[in-house]
Amino acid sequence: MKENKIVGHLAAAGAYTIFGLNIVFCKDIANYQLLTPNALFGIRMIAAAALFWVVSLFFKKEKVPLKDIGLIFLAATIGLVVPQYTFLVGITMASSIEASILSSFAPIFTMIFAAIFLKEPITGKKVLGIILSFTGIMVLILTSIAFNSKNGSEGSNAMGIFLLLLNALSFALYLGAFRNLIKRYHVITYMKWMFLFAMLISLPFSLDSIVNTPWAEIDTHILLEVGYLVVFATVIAYLLIPIGQQNLRPTLISMYTYLQPTIAVIVSIVGGIDVMTWQKAVAIVLVISGVAIVNQSRAAKH
Repeated sequence: MKENKIVGHLAAAGAYTIFGLNIVFCKDIANYQLLTPNALFGIRMIAAAALFWVVSLFFKKEKVPLKDIGLIFLAATIGLVVPQYTFLVGITMASSIEASILSSFAPIFTMIFAAIFLKEPITGKKVLGIILSFTGIMVLILTSIAFNSKNGSEGSNAMGIFLLLLNALSFALYLGAFRNLIKRYHVITYMKWMFLFAMLISLPFSLDSIVNTPWAEIDTHILLEVGYLVVFATVIAYLLIPIGQQNLRPTLISMYTYLQPTIAVIVSIVGGIDVMTWQKAVAIVLVISGVAIVNQSRAAKH
């Protein structure tokens, strides 16, 4: 059991570390403007579906009953289509700092959904842990020179804020509602169906954008960032998330959301465009402490 929890923690940490860089790359691609959100969304779904179905040929075939096929379709809509599409569109209308702040509400939403769907109790430790981590992440973001100087002046509008909030809500609902379904299947079986449905949903409004994208005019570094989004932020990250879901409670997994802005700040410091201050050091300690407290809560041990 302890080994399973370690695997779950490593999977969640790996996925959200990847998502942390994903915010930076998606904003860069959005600013480039030659690749539309529809095209990028469609590319990610098509490539991931193809890769998971090819990989599934090397694993034992699992029969998925029709009733679970319907549930996986619903999970794909809530956990893949809505969060990925709203993020890709929303990031074009809002700043990276707003994306980071809004994503920080995910553990709160997840705790509520887990209580509703999984009867996971909302304990004092869990609330304290979320408050500590949330406070730390707000301090970390708001004292970051990189975020404030490079992204704070970007134009934002109400629709962008709404889409990013919907992104956090939909993925929190996915984490809270579908854990029992995910535990019934091998992760490859589950993800191949998830991405097949997501691809089928995406094609009607993304295919035309993909075909009409001026690929020859796109710079190499943008293509490399697209490659990162497809291979790491889509295939690998979404392979790791269900592994985390199988071994950890939903609220604990969602706490790793706080890795995203933390990674972005650390990358900025290493790159020389931000500096470490005592406020940032305290903020990082608060984030880690909050995750540790949630890990020790009664609900996390079930």
